[in-house]
Amino acid sequence: MTDDIRLCRTFQTAPAAVPKDDSAKYLRSGLEAEGFQAPDWLVPDMEDGTAPNMKDEGLENTIDLVPEYDFPGEIWPRVEWSYEDESFRNRGREQIDQLVGEIGDEIEGVVVPKVGRVEDVKRAAEAVAEAEAEHGYADGSIKLSIIIETGRARSDLREISKFGEESRLTALVFGPVDYAAELGARDLGDGRPRWDGLLEALSNEASAADLLCIGGPFDDLFKERAGLTYYNADAYADQVEHEAHLGLDGSWSLYPKQTIQANTIHMPTPEELERDVSKIERFNEAKAEGTGAVTLDGQMVDEATFKVFRNTVQQVRAIDETRPAQTEEYYDEDLLERARDLELSYT
Repeated sequence: MTDDIRLCRTFQTAPAAVPKDDSAKYLRSGLEAEGFQAPDWLVPDMEDGTAPNMKDEGLENTIDLVPEYDFPGEIWPRVEWSYEDESFRNRGREQIDQLVGEIGDEIEGVVVPKVGRVEDVKRAAEAVAEAEAEHGYADGSIKLSIIIETGRARSDLREISKFGEESRLTALVFGPVDYAAELGARDLGDGRPRWDGLLEALSNEASAADLLCIGGPFDDLFKERAGLTYYNADAYADQVEHEAHLGLDGSWSLYPKQTIQANTIHMPTPEELERDVSKIERFNEAKAEGTGAVTLDGQMVDEATFKVFRNTVQQVRAIDETRPAQTEEYYDEDLLERARDLELSYT
């Protein structure tokens, strides 16, 4: 049982078309990924990741390729959109309509970038609803996630989240580059802001509205030192750990190695799982013996602390259901079986 946990440890964008002999190379690679390289959400990108003259080919690649693969995670194409440009919105509506009409059974929803105030988010939701109705899908079956990357969306973050409580809205994703550009920020050569206040607000409002929240991309993929170019693993891990500490559900990935790191960081460690499985086991034993108050390792356990232990197990169960190869590689077989079989009710 997943206990209704929706996973998005990794939000991996893949350009839907690139100027190569196989224009779908990166999309195909994402669809074929296995183990910890496989993202929870694969996002065929028809927006910034695809050149302007290849948007149509990117849409065709997505429609052609996605049904060919039994991808175990969720597929969320990113379409074109802009709160300030009607031509982009019209193109986005066309893309949404084609995606729902051609591969509606294969996708969980669509990702809409560059939204403005809450009225613009409602406009995007209406575009999805119109495509659903046109192609015979039940209302709410095609979901919507949005990228918070404009000052207007940040200003209306609470109103947007409240709208999400009663709508098809599923996730709030941070887009720091476009956001910084819209604010008029400068690159001073000493790294980008950490955006602590914005990310904390994003985490809070998403949690209050039962939405997922996802951190922004880290595009400084490689470093050069002493004549060698190497993958910038430490800096990306620092960002993902920072996002996890602030309560974000997942992180944006641009590269398979980033996907491995984000999948792992947003996953309970074997030590955490052993600790919390053991505590729940001992709590259940004490309750079965009729003990009123239960103290574990010097800690008084009430319903709130029990829920913290349970969160770890529920997260692992959700990963185990969709990515069993990951859990079987990461956890001891006996520990994983104990987590699967554990009784998680407090009373």
